[in-house]
Amino acid sequence: MAGVNGDRKGKKDDNGIGSAIDFVLSNAKLVLGVGGAAMLGIATLAVKRMYDRALSAPSSPTKANQSGKRSWEEPSWLGSSPRTLSRDMKQNVSRSLQTLPTSSNSFKPDYLRRAVGRDGSTSKADLQRARLRLSLLEHLWAFFNERVAIPAEEQAMAKRAALDICAELRVFLHAKLPDMPLREMYLSGSLYDDLQVVTADHAQLMVPMVLEKNLWSSIPGEDTIMNVPGFWLVRRENLEYFPRGSSYWDRCMVGGYLSPKSVLEVFEKLVAGSINWPAIGSVLDYVIRPVVPSETLTLEVQYETDRRLYVDFLPLLVMEDGVSLIAKPHRLAAERHENLWRQSFRVAETAKLRALDQEDGGCRGVCLKVAKAVCKLNPALTRLNASQLTNAILLLSEREGDWTQEALADRFTQLLRTLVGHLEAGTLPSALNQKVNLFCELTPHEIDELGYTLYCSLSDPESLLRTV
Repeated sequence: MAGVNGDRKGKKDDNGIGSAIDFVLSNAKLVLGVGGAAMLGIATLAVKRMYDRALSAPSSPTKANQSGKRSWEEPSWLGSSPRTLSRDMKQNVSRSLQTLPTSSNSFKPDYLRRAVGRDGSTSKADLQRARLRLSLLEHLWAFFNERVAIPAEEQAMAKRAALDICAELRVFLHAKLPDMPLREMYLSGSLYDDLQVVTADHAQLMVPMVLEKNLWSSIPGEDTIMNVPGFWLVRRENLEYFPRGSSYWDRCMVGGYLSPKSVLEVFEKLVAGSINWPAIGSVLDYVIRPVVPSETLTLEVQYETDRRLYVDFLPLLVMEDGVSLIAKPHRLAAERHENLWRQSFRVAETAKLRALDQEDGGCRGVCLKVAKAVCKLNPALTRLNASQLTNAILLLSEREGDWTQEALADRFTQLLRTLVGHLEAGTLPSALNQKVNLFCELTPHEIDELGYTLYCSLSDPESLLRTV
């Protein structure tokens, strides 16, 4: 650098360009740090020497170096007119300075740049953290490929088994109860959203019920004395004009409200009590049996010697305002809130997550699947469900914009911190309805256990991958 800032005596008038270069170099260390300033000095030194030699070039070719030899420092335009040289060199110097890197971080590998501070300094601790982050990224992708992702063949076999069960139930219900007002049943769930992890072992059979618009109305849970956002009451209307019995579903009415518990009991008698599943299973080459006990009506289907599929039978109400309600009781207060229908946000949550990833090519879906697999394979985390993890990622997306594939390690660690924070507060608001607390069905003890497990993993997130 001393050679760059050496004596300028005897130089021609350079219109301030040389002084500008000297000023940039003398302050480069303050801006870029030692490493960046050195690289900038080397590049600029070559440009400056060419510029100085151009300005000091003789006006006549006869005054040129008589030896006829040129060193690597000699400009190729030696012997041209001084006026032309000055104008061309100003453009070249300006162009060279503009293309030079403005930060010492430009000379570092991509995965280490984040470890460098604004002053260009890099501590051993920063470099160590960067290497750990790279190691976590590699382990996350290895875990995703080896444990999380489900082979396409296994998914296809599970979908075929679910479709066979759906077809049998559809035929049976139409034949047994042709007057039951139902829309066409369909299969749903993470298996059909490409969000199922580890094994293809779960599907949902949605059974849309038809309600008369003038006989039933929905009331949000927060507007009732129970004050349970995310759950709804379905009230019978106009009994004075349309007495009990006017609607098919009046038989499931309790205290003036349509009871999901009573609806499930009706279907349970049909599905679990009336259908000869052993006979159907022998025809399909499956072993089929109802799961008892179960929060909902669930069938276990063994379609291979070592492969089982659980199919949830879920009655569904789609109200006039588009709200989807399913007959799945409140986990902690099923007896006290037996008339409450659960609002389902799954379709909207999945669509929003997918739209965000399609918009920026992000890794939210991958991050969700890794988190789901960790919770599924770690006994201490099984109480965290897909909806809670999905909403935690959606809320994190509102304040974090970098969801590139290379940022998976950072976002996964940030997701753990986010969950710990929400568990500490005891609340996780839905990204689609801030009134809904997605932790309302966890006991205080469960919240403490989940928070403790995740908090312990913050210092070593890879431990969550090793314990499964």
